[in-house]
Amino acid sequence: MGNQEKQEKETEQIKETGSLELETKHGDYKVYLLTIIGEIEGHEAVSGSTKATKYEHLLPKLAEIESSDEIEGVLILLNTLGGDVEAGLAIAEMIASLSKPTVSLVLGGSHSIGGPLAVSSDYSFIVPSGTMIVHPVRSNGMFIGVIQSYRNMERTQDRITKFISSHSRITKERLEELMLDSSQLVKDVGTLLEGEDAVREGIIDEVGGIHEAFEKIYSLIDERRNQKEIGEREHKNR
Repeated sequence: MGNQEKQEKETEQIKETGSLELETKHGDYKVYLLTIIGEIEGHEAVSGSTKATKYEHLLPKLAEIESSDEIEGVLILLNTLGGDVEAGLAIAEMIASLSKPTVSLVLGGSHSIGGPLAVSSDYSFIVPSGTMIVHPVRSNGMFIGVIQSYRNMERTQDRITKFISSHSRITKERLEELMLDSSQLVKDVGTLLEGEDAVREGIIDEVGGIHEAFEKIYSLIDERRNQKEIGEREHKNR
């Protein structure tokens, strides 16, 4: 493939899915870049003027990354206001189940269902000005006002809090406290956390930017390479 053809393919890939296989400055690290921006689009398409991340784009791409012999790690950039819960959790579960090292970086914000996406990686960063809003599950459109509907929303909420608490250092109880805080948001219950607040609460691992995120993914790849070499030596010595 010629340089021009390769560049055109990469440009189209960025335009369609916001993803790109990076040529790192160290040269020998194969890192894949994923961006999760705007609204997480689920089974229903968002309006044409809304920036959106489509889960039908990301799920096949994540499966391709897992099956690739060349890609060694994934860097995920997040700036999302949330969106479809089922689609968001599906993407988060896929990221969490990858065998390749993963690092996430919250830029701007990672609100609502963006919380599970931010913590689904092996290590997470947030820029100092980045924010996260945690709040209870909300429903749009027609809603049947019976106890079964409320219980179903409780179950969905429980799935989210369990995922976040199992992939970060915050407890499920503390997360629920933040979600039900009635003193911060004007028209809703919940909590807005800035960069250092998110780290202090244990949701995000560290405050940092793109440089720190790259250094971390390189170190995780090195660890995986070393573990693989040790495993291969042990297998030969049997």
